[in-house]
Amino acid sequence: MADEPVDGPVDEPEESLGQLERVDLRDIWETEAQGFTPWLSKEKNLKILADKLKMDLELLEQEKSVGLFRADILCRNNDDDSMVLVENQLEVTDHKHLGQLMTYAAGLHAVNIVWISADFNDEHQAALNWLNEITSDNFRFFGLEIELWRIGESPPAPQFNIISKPNDWTRSISQASELTGAKATYIRFWTGLRQYLISHENPLRPQAPRGQHWYNFGIGRSGYRLGAVASVKEKWIGVELYIRHDPNGACIQQLLEDQVAIEGEVGAELEWKDLPERIASRVILLKTNTDPENEQDWPQQFAWLDKTLRGFNTAFRERVRELDPMTEPSDDDEEAAE
Repeated sequence: MADEPVDGPVDEPEESLGQLERVDLRDIWETEAQGFTPWLSKEKNLKILADKLKMDLELLEQEKSVGLFRADILCRNNDDDSMVLVENQLEVTDHKHLGQLMTYAAGLHAVNIVWISADFNDEHQAALNWLNEITSDNFRFFGLEIELWRIGESPPAPQFNIISKPNDWTRSISQASELTGAKATYIRFWTGLRQYLISHENPLRPQAPRGQHWYNFGIGRSGYRLGAVASVKEKWIGVELYIRHDPNGACIQQLLEDQVAIEGEVGAELEWKDLPERIASRVILLKTNTDPENEQDWPQQFAWLDKTLRGFNTAFRERVRELDPMTEPSDDDEEAAE
C-alpha cells in the first residue's frame, strides 16, 4: 500500500551554510615588515602564494638589498631556477613601490616580480600589463591582491587574487614567428607538448616554451631538473633527470643504489651518465627514430613524453629530496641541458 501524503507543513532542513565575512588586513598584520612579510615567509603560507602563481617557491632571503632599496622576500622558482622577488603592501598601490619594482628588475637582470597589495589602482595594473608586453622573457610581472575572509568565528583565511600576469602563450607565439629553422620547430613542438600536458592533467607545471632542444620542469629541489629533450637533426625525443653540479658523482651514485626500483617505476632501462666536462650528471631515456618535425606524429610523441615524464617524476621526486645535503648543487653553475 502506497504511503499516504502527510498533511501539514514539512520541516525544512536546518541551515548549515555560513556566511563569508571580510576581515581587515590590519586586524591581523599591523605592519608589512613585522607582520605580513614574516607570515608570508613561512613555508606553509608561501605555498599558498606558490600554488596561486603555479610555481614551486623556495625562500632564499628576506629584506634582500637591491641597489638603494630592500625587497621584502626573495625566492627561487624551482620549476625553472628563476628568481622571484616579492614586494608587499597592505594598502593601495602607489608610485613609490612601482618605482622600486623597476629598480629591482634592473638590478637583478632576470627575475619574476610579484607585487602584493590590498588594492590595485587601475593605472598600476595597466603599468604591469604594459611591462609584460614590452619586456623580454627575462622579466615577468605579477600583481596580486591579498584578502582575508572568515565564516562565523573561524580563523581568517587568506586569498590571493591575480590582477596582472604575463601572457606566456602570446609571448611564445610571438617568439615563434620571429624564429626560423630548428628553433622555430622546437618552440612549436614544446608549445604543443605544453597544451597536451595541461589537457591530460600531468602533475608537472609546464613553463613558457622557448626555441631550444630541451624543456625543463622542476622536481622540488634546486639544481635538479626533469626535462623533455628532442633532436631535430638526429631524430629522437627523450626524458631526462639532469643534476647541475655533481663533480664527484655523489648524487648519481646515491640514486644508482635504487637503480632496479627506479627503472621498475619508470618501466624501462635508463642510461646513467656522468658529465665530467660539465661537472654534472644525467639519467636519460631516449625514443629513437622519432622525428620532432613530423607534426602528424606529434600526438603519439606527446603521449610517450607524458607517460615517461610521469614515470620519472614518480621515480625521482622523493629520492631527489632525500639525497644527502652535502651533495647540494651549486647555484653558480650553468643552466641545465645546454
